Amino acid sequence: MGTKQQLTERISALLRDSKLSITDTRVKILELFMKSNGALEHSDFEKLAGKSFDRVTVYRTLQTFLEKGIIHKIPTTDTSVRYAVCKSECTEHHHHDHHIHFKCETCGNTTCLDETDVPSIQLPKGYAMHNVEVVVNGVCKSCK
Repeated sequence: MGTKQQLTERISALLRDSKLSITDTRVKILELFMKSNGALEHSDFEKLAGKSFDRVTVYRTLQTFLEKGIIHKIPTTDTSVRYAVCKSECTEHHHHDHHIHFKCETCGNTTCLDETDVPSIQLPKGYAMHNVEVVVNGVCKSCK
């Protein structure tokens, strides 16, 4: 990850490349993503920041990051929504996060398994695939 200065420069570059202004809230939210070991939920931002974020501002920031291809949603089996940082090939309105997500049943962390290929899916004639979301549940290597 590097030093605090390198992290700040990386975040500033990401925001500039996405044509977004650099605000304290955007920087702090991206810092939390970069420092986390997995996906984050909306409520995690208040817990991890150690101070109260305005919920509406966090929601709008996450929506903006989704639209700009900075983060992606991770499917869950409950009503929560988790988010993770996209890889460099994602662009505005077009995500290329075709990888498997792993949710640990012990610690609850959700991580992107970028090195694991999504299985090939052959749809019947007449169907058009737009997105594949794969979540594997089990015990992560830290909890094993």
